[in-house]
Amino acid sequence: MRIRILDKYIFREVFSTFIFGICAFSVVFIGSGTLFRIAQYITEYGASITSVIKIFILSLPGIVIWTFPMSMLLASLLAFGRLSASSEITAMKSCGVSFLRIAMPALILGFFVSIFAVWFNEYVVPWSNVAYKQVLDYEIKGKTAPQSQDHIVIKDIENGEIHRLMYARRYDAETQHLEGVSLQLFDKGKATHVEDAEYAEWQGDRWTMHNGTIYDIPQNQAEAAQHRMNFDTQVLPINESPKSIIKAQKDPDEMTIRELREQIKILSAKFVKTRKIETEYYQRFTVPFASFIFALIGVPLGIQPTRSASSRGFVVSIIIIFIYYALMTTNSALAQGGTLPPMLAVWIPNIIGFIVGMFLMRRAAR
Repeated sequence: MRIRILDKYIFREVFSTFIFGICAFSVVFIGSGTLFRIAQYITEYGASITSVIKIFILSLPGIVIWTFPMSMLLASLLAFGRLSASSEITAMKSCGVSFLRIAMPALILGFFVSIFAVWFNEYVVPWSNVAYKQVLDYEIKGKTAPQSQDHIVIKDIENGEIHRLMYARRYDAETQHLEGVSLQLFDKGKATHVEDAEYAEWQGDRWTMHNGTIYDIPQNQAEAAQHRMNFDTQVLPINESPKSIIKAQKDPDEMTIRELREQIKILSAKFVKTRKIETEYYQRFTVPFASFIFALIGVPLGIQPTRSASSRGFVVSIIIIFIYYALMTTNSALAQGGTLPPMLAVWIPNIIGFIVGMFLMRRAAR
């Protein structure tokens, strides 16, 4: 019973500081970036109050997700620093409670914050980013004509499976052409019919493909040549207008984990470099799990005998956060540039943090 009371006490100390950290770091991000952009939208585009409020609210999930690891580190440092400064850690140890047992509530909180962050980053952040972009493009900037864009993907999904997939290497807004078009039909997840064309042009109410090939994919691959034919023109069975197609395209930060995985698979099949999307995909896991890593580092650092003031906790937090995000940014650039594999590059900061955290935990437990 006493241990449970102790767990609740430590958990409450860490959790309350964690919430404070989210608010504090969010204010910093909002003040240094969001408000500046909002002021820019008002001066350059004459954004209305309603649009500004929408932009502000929709930007919050994308900001909050980055504050979870920072806040977990700050909470661990400040909470255990205060407990150590008031000799409560010493009193707990004198009662036979091990250091690992004392640290357990903070580590469990860090783990569950990481799990929640993965969920939040999957279901809330992409949706808010899509809505943010739509408000920015169509309410503030007033875009009406579709812009040229590379790697167009349109998917028709039925009962959770892809029924039809259209890929175009590029949309040219000036000529209203889709270049390098490929249409694939699927049956039970397997491609059965393919139509490739040099380009497709928009003719007011439909897309027409030019200079292409149609072929079926039979069960026996040796018979593929018997199911092939060329064409000069062919109607592309896609009803979306150029504006609808471009509006449906998403940036990597607007996609869910599943959408990112599918996008990587589609583009890889077309021999398109996917390093940027792969980096985003793996960061959907590494950034949330940094909360647990930072708890692992913050707890042993918080009980150092030299730590007596909250200001030192802030300073140490800022230094560790700077090192982690500098390393993460550098490795992301290396991954996108092809110097390092994306998965290895984005996991390196967490691996280093885990090793450092385990070393500090082991040293503090002695």
